[in-house]
Amino acid sequence: MNYEEMNNNRVTLSGRVAEEAKFSHEVFGEGFYEIKLEVPRLSAQTDLLPVTISERLISSHDVSVGAKLSLVGQFRSYNKIEQERSRLMLTVFARDILEYDEEINPNVIELTGYICKQPLYRTTPFKREICDLLIAVNRAYNKSDYIPCIAWGRNARYVNGLTVGAHVSVQGRIQSREYQKTTESGAQITKTAYEVSICRIVADFTESEIRQAN
Repeated sequence: MNYEEMNNNRVTLSGRVAEEAKFSHEVFGEGFYEIKLEVPRLSAQTDLLPVTISERLISSHDVSVGAKLSLVGQFRSYNKIEQERSRLMLTVFARDILEYDEEINPNVIELTGYICKQPLYRTTPFKREICDLLIAVNRAYNKSDYIPCIAWGRNARYVNGLTVGAHVSVQGRIQSREYQKTTESGAQITKTAYEVSICRIVADFTESEIRQAN
């Protein structure tokens, strides 16, 4: 087990189970299920987040609808084919379930990885600065997770100055966001996006980049 790669991607969540467990897939004979966890925000709103959990953990913990739980794990991505197109899917992979604790921050994520797509900077109609970025985070067995992130205000301006390949460390929370999508037939459907809302980001610069900045 590569503990360095485990430390590249760490998530802690606490919340209430909002949807019953549904079978997802099987690996080496062990079944994995997906639940939806309702995680509170400071604003009194909630995020409804997908969590993948093994049957081993389900067998020893209460994950029924309404149950409260805390967990630690990783934010992972995978590709799913829908209508002959590849779609990036995201889920929190639970490594362990902890005793529920109302005192801890209910939604914390720490990532270390590489910017793999040029950051997209924009301003809202209310002049709020936003910057979207995609971070590739190494995982064991030469795999990577591709995690969409969003930065605001001063962080957005900072991220806009970074380039593809920059090595960054991020702290924030995972959020869910509904949006409207127009289908080929012209109908509008409601979809849910998941992303990391950044509260802190730091880039590691090479010696040549430091010399150029000076």
